[in-house]
Amino acid sequence: MSMRYGGYRAVLQWAMLLSLWFAGGFAFAQPVSTPQASVTSQAGNRTVLVVGDSLSAAYGIAAHEGWVALTGQRLAARTPAWNIVNASISGETSAGGAARIVAEVVRVKPAVVVVELGANDGLRGLPLRDLRRNLARMIGASQSVGAKVLVIGMRLPPNYGLAYTDEFERGFCGIAKLLHATCLPFLLEPIASDRTAFQDDNLHPVASAQPALRDHVWPALLPLLD
Repeated sequence: MSMRYGGYRAVLQWAMLLSLWFAGGFAFAQPVSTPQASVTSQAGNRTVLVVGDSLSAAYGIAAHEGWVALTGQRLAARTPAWNIVNASISGETSAGGAARIVAEVVRVKPAVVVVELGANDGLRGLPLRDLRRNLARMIGASQSVGAKVLVIGMRLPPNYGLAYTDEFERGFCGIAKLLHATCLPFLLEPIASDRTAFQDDNLHPVASAQPALRDHVWPALLPLLD
């Protein structure tokens, strides 16, 4: 058996163990507190891996204008020992992220993983137990290779019902807290009330709003680079 295959199997076993543990579901406490083209790693650099959906994949704008690419530029300027790899896919659900997280962390060997998934689960009204289980698998797979994890949450419009939207929102930081990951409760917080910050679909931010998202994520990401 090769070392690479053995490492892959070990990560997969740990991720699956967490998945089975969370399959039963449980109540969370209140919260406490993005494949698009990747940035090429340089020898000796440490890597931030972003696994997200269209909000991180720069949907509807040029790839270099998205908040992930802008974060990569800031890393290059301020912390040149770090680089960023964007493994985000438009339309991705938490199930899709959970299905490919093992391969991604084995391939990239990240020191930090940013998980920005779940919005499409909520928009489709998918079971929240499955969302929590999938987030747990992504966190566990990342931690099993020694990576620190930042979970970025999302909110839903009120027409999905108070019970569903409340449980959806609390789930991100609830699972992050339980598994000792960092959580940013709401990616779109700095622009959510500004209609001009969104494309015509009223879902995806325009290019001019991306720096605000980068600046919102940065304070949560920076301590993980120590």
